[in-house]
Order: sequence, then structure tokens, then C-alpha cells
Amino acid sequence: MRREVASFALLASIVFVMASMMLVMAMFMTASAEDAEHSYIGVKKCGMCHKSEAKGNQLGQWEGSKHAKAYEVLASEAALKIAKEKGIEGSPQEAGACLKCHTTGHGAKAELFEASFDVTQGVQCESCHGPGSDYKSMKVMKVREDAVAAGLVIPTAETCTACHNEESPTFKGFDFEKMWPQVAHPNPKNAK
Repeated sequence: MRREVASFALLASIVFVMASMMLVMAMFMTASAEDAEHSYIGVKKCGMCHKSEAKGNQLGQWEGSKHAKAYEVLASEAALKIAKEKGIEGSPQEAGACLKCHTTGHGAKAELFEASFDVTQGVQCESCHGPGSDYKSMKVMKVREDAVAAGLVIPTAETCTACHNEESPTFKGFDFEKMWPQVAHPNPKNAK
């Protein structure tokens, strides 16, 4: 009888240890999936699906915006003058203080930029909506909750004021309620 109890205790201990290990592994795998970093794909990839009038032509809206020209404007005489006044040496197109708000994903690890990404495209879709590698597929984008779970950011005033703030040398105040309609680009209700 003692042998059976000892054998049962040993078996129970082994099962407990194995179950504990499986639980720890499951927790680690879940954390890794949640901590996964999304990659930047660039406006050209986003524009492949967001350019038709039937879907709201978000690409056209962006192309006509100051955001699309944000990197380009850093080469202007005005930008060079501002950079000099702020003590920034060299080209504003190479200065982190300028690039953090005039490009998309500045400061992110190099491996998070897919080959399709072009920094010279300025403040692209992913500046406001987050890196799109994991929500770019039509299947994911069809269900807003799935897209958000895959990294899609729904912009708020805080998204905008990350750049439109007192740190900007050309800042003249920012009224989100006034500015939002100028950049809003919703899908029409009947978009498919």
C-alpha cells in the first residue's frame, strides 16, 4: 500500500510540474504574441486599397495634404533658416529633431520597415494609424475590431498633438476640433 501511495505521489508531482511548465510556456507565448512589433509598409501599400472614390479615396485626400509634403518641406529655405535658428547643423532632412514629426516611424528599428516603405513620403498613413503590416489585409480591415487588435490605431487629439505642439518651431496653437475635418477621411457607409 505504501508503494502505491508513493507511486501515486510521484506521479502527481510529475503531472503538477508538467502542468506548471505548460502554463508558464503558454503565458510566455501569449506575451510574445502581444508584444510583437508591427512593421511599416508605407503609403503606396496603403493606397492600393484606399484610392477608389467608392471607398472614400483616402490616398487622394492624403496626397493633397501638407502631411504628404512634410519631408519635402524640410529642404526649403524656410526650413533651413529655422534649423539654423534652432542650432540644428546640416540638413533638416537628416536631423532627428525635424524627422520625428516630418516622417513616419522615425526612431523605430530599421528591421521594422518593409522594402515598400519610403521615408521621403513624409507623414504617411502609419504616422496616425500605426504600422500596417498586420492589419493591411482586406480580411482584417473588413472588421474594425480585428484591425484594431492587429495594430490599427484610431487617431485621437493626442495622436495629433504628439507633433502639433510647442516643440514645433512653427507652432501657432492647435485646435483639434477645427483641424480634424481637414484631414478626416472616413470610409463611406456603403464601402465594401
